[in-house]
Amino acid sequence: MTVKRIGFFTRLLDEVVAQQRYQLAGEQIQHAERFGFDSAWIAQHHFHQHEGGLPSPLVFLAHVAAQTRRIRLGTAIITLPMENALRVAEDSAVLDLLSNGRLEIGLGSGGTPGSFLPFGLTFEQRGAAFADNLHQLLGAWRGDSLAHPDNQLYPAAPTLAQRVWIATFSAEGAARAGKAGHGLMLSRTQPRSDDYPQQPLDEIQNPLIDAYLEALPAGIAPRILASRTALVADANARARQIAEPGVRLQAQQYRASGHRLRGETLDDIFSQFDAHIGDAETVKASLAQDTVLPRVTDISFQVHSATPSPGETLRSIELIAEYIAPWLRTL
Repeated sequence: MTVKRIGFFTRLLDEVVAQQRYQLAGEQIQHAERFGFDSAWIAQHHFHQHEGGLPSPLVFLAHVAAQTRRIRLGTAIITLPMENALRVAEDSAVLDLLSNGRLEIGLGSGGTPGSFLPFGLTFEQRGAAFADNLHQLLGAWRGDSLAHPDNQLYPAAPTLAQRVWIATFSAEGAARAGKAGHGLMLSRTQPRSDDYPQQPLDEIQNPLIDAYLEALPAGIAPRILASRTALVADANARARQIAEPGVRLQAQQYRASGHRLRGETLDDIFSQFDAHIGDAETVKASLAQDTVLPRVTDISFQVHSATPSPGETLRSIELIAEYIAPWLRTL
């Protein structure tokens, strides 16, 4: 693999009002740019403020594009079944021009069942809707005629189709992404099967990478992004103290949903939720056990489900940039 690109990812979950969430996320992305991160990724969620605080990622990124100069700006993800594909094509084309070609488009079919109904869909219809909308989106970017010979996308965006990333939990989805020449997005929230709930994250995701690479056409460079939770503090004890309230709340919610935890200690919970928490050396040692990371082209770090303060998030960005990123780039 080539030198890895390092990204910062946020679901905009700070426990403040919406306006301040957006301000804080913008400040975090600017901070990541100052400290040499290659990319910044934001999630889209509708209706459920405790799952994610941003329904309009392209609007938000247009604002961030005006505040940054170099860092690439990505969606992780746009829930494409809920969107009008032509409007996504138009908005992304405008945003790409405003950001001087820095936009990366991560797409997925979505995972919150109740969110589909207001958009006139059922959860079961999401796969077919995703495929239809993706076909229309790619066609618009390619310059295909749109229902009438005189209708074509304006402004034109012929290169955006080369910056599509597909999020998937399955080898079949990874193979489809590879066959189409898209990038592959791997989540830190990969579900486990009921038969093997303790399965390590890399053991689940390596077969997805295998399927993707096998399907990728000859001559197309792979693009594989792995998202990971990492909270780095100046002292190991301090990192654990910061992370504990958030991850214990996640554990409580996990149990309430009918799932079983593998243990009750803080380390058990960190392991169950694939959280790399500690000082720089501790986090580096933890990440070194992840056999997916040497195989990817991009790694994005988020602090969720830990709940650090804004200042602690900025400090984690600094420590990752100084101590973790140089090692990962050449892994």
